[in-house]
Amino acid sequence: MFDLKTHLKTLVEAHGPSGHEGPVRELVRAAWTDVVDDFEQDRLGSLIGIKRATQPLDESRRIMLAAHMDEIGLMVRDIVDGFIYVQKVAGIDNRVMLAQPVLVHGRRPLPGIVASIPPHLLKNGTNNNRYPEFDALVVDVGLSADEVAQVVRVGDLITVDVPLIDLGANRVAAKALDDRICVAAVTSCLHHLQRMQHVWDVYAVATVQEETGLIGAKTAAYSVKPDIAIALDVSFAKQPGANDDRAIEIGGGPGIGIGPNFHQKLNEKIKETARTLEIKLQDDLIPGASGTDAWAIQVAREGIPSALLEIAIRNMHSPVETADMRDVERTGRLLAEFIAALDGDFLAALTWDELKLEGTVG
Repeated sequence: MFDLKTHLKTLVEAHGPSGHEGPVRELVRAAWTDVVDDFEQDRLGSLIGIKRATQPLDESRRIMLAAHMDEIGLMVRDIVDGFIYVQKVAGIDNRVMLAQPVLVHGRRPLPGIVASIPPHLLKNGTNNNRYPEFDALVVDVGLSADEVAQVVRVGDLITVDVPLIDLGANRVAAKALDDRICVAAVTSCLHHLQRMQHVWDVYAVATVQEETGLIGAKTAAYSVKPDIAIALDVSFAKQPGANDDRAIEIGGGPGIGIGPNFHQKLNEKIKETARTLEIKLQDDLIPGASGTDAWAIQVAREGIPSALLEIAIRNMHSPVETADMRDVERTGRLLAEFIAALDGDFLAALTWDELKLEGTVG
């Protein structure tokens, strides 16, 4: 029996910073083994699960679902007297790193704590109300300088080491919800498809290195050659300090990207499916680069009609990213029903020639 929260817990408690996603990839492979027909892996490391059409068309059609499995992290910059100085890998926020438990991925894994100079010892004139910069952060693994030198090297990776936390009946907090919560939504979709008929082939992709430049999406899209694609990523949830123009409601249903990165006709079909299921979709207005895998997929090969579905999280890029499990389940079900509703003529509807601005002539 598939348990979505248990699956998500397994994913987020694993360690896989950008460029080192192997452990997470194997967890995803294990979770998808019974719900896809075949696997491929591109040379950059993205995992591609293929679910063949149950009623194949004369000319096969492919939809790509893309969610990234990498996480932000740290790298060993220097080691002084057994203390490890760090550099960030992607969007780590130094404001939230103090006192965090971490795992140093040296010759063997070492648990550690992020520390800095105690306020009592700051030099005169130093503003102790400021957050320490990355240069001032150190990781203490509790070993002597000689022991650290034997295990840790400059360039080793460091990841936050925290468990998933239950927040009431439906909400959870964890590291790496960005974007493993969307990988879990893809898993949910594949489980729903087990009881459905569909005429399109489904290529579910757990992409690598999104946080360092959408790199896995570029190579995976080139490999898969999809006819259409839906990227899945997190979006800012409403919380103190969040601009309501760019934030969507946590627990309020999936978000959908609106803007030049996303194909209007594809969005219309997704919205039509959501209305049929009585699933609320929240518009997320993105007038330029979305910063998601959809940005890379859209311009792969000759161009791929792309859409973006989102799951709202609070506290993005922190060890306590917070989300509502109901949004994950709704996203998975919406994806599955959308795929099941695709027919052999849908691709013909995606011509840019048919897209006109309202109120224009000709």
